[in-house]
Amino acid sequence: MEHAILGAGAIGGLVGAALASLGESVTVLVRPERLAGYPPDLSVERPSGAITAPAKAAATLTNPVDVLWIATKTYQLKTALQAVQSSPRYIVPLLNGVDHIELLREHFGHDRVLPATIRVEAEKIAPGRFVQRSPFVNLSLAASAEQVLGAIVARLRDLGFTCGFVQNEQTLLWSKLCFLGPLALVTSASGMNKGEIYADPEWKRKLISASAEACAVARASGAEVEAAQIQAIFDGLPPGMRSSMQKDLAAGRQLELDAIGGAIVRGGERYGIDVSTAAALMAAIRTKAAA
Repeated sequence: MEHAILGAGAIGGLVGAALASLGESVTVLVRPERLAGYPPDLSVERPSGAITAPAKAAATLTNPVDVLWIATKTYQLKTALQAVQSSPRYIVPLLNGVDHIELLREHFGHDRVLPATIRVEAEKIAPGRFVQRSPFVNLSLAASAEQVLGAIVARLRDLGFTCGFVQNEQTLLWSKLCFLGPLALVTSASGMNKGEIYADPEWKRKLISASAEACAVARASGAEVEAAQIQAIFDGLPPGMRSSMQKDLAAGRQLELDAIGGAIVRGGERYGIDVSTAAALMAAIRTKAAA
């Protein structure tokens, strides 16, 4: 199949390299000023071993592709879509939050957008060069994607990806946000990694409280999510794990605070659910970002 990657950061690079290593045709969309020096191969350092595979680079997507994987930051999405000048058969967004699905379906059409989420700690270390820091890559896709991507997903499992198809799209999207939201908010507000948070009773309490708030909003939104399930995921995380938002805050980069924390707080307001922990954590992060 022909694949294109919109968003050549850590997630896009990891997915693109994995697909290319399976022999799939991959085109990475990059900014025009970076095109000339972009390497001919994508490479990812992984705990299970490095992978390197050839991929094309382009500034715009003018030829139709079978699958467009979108891995931009949420605040970059509208601008980044200007590089897509053809009509992909299917679009698989791997963005954080929940609000981007409606935007993409308005842009491309409802049935062509196949919602998905990915959980992994990864970083871009240079153009075309990436590192996977967590021992896991969890890729979940809407059940509507199984007919199109079932064979590729099976091959990604051979690379160590944990993959699954989820019938309820709200469950798919909110399961990720109920994990990512509290973790991103607490790590960013505290400056601590997972192990340090667990060793500090007050910060661990805030993590559990924020998780409970997110799960309550998720259930009100139609998702089947339980706080105990999310807590078990937190318990199993490596002690040194940090969130992408935490890293962005430390580096002075723009944050996905509205997409990640804002979705929880807006949902709380919509359904009359107490989300005071999430709101307080967001306020603390805004203060740190402005300092």
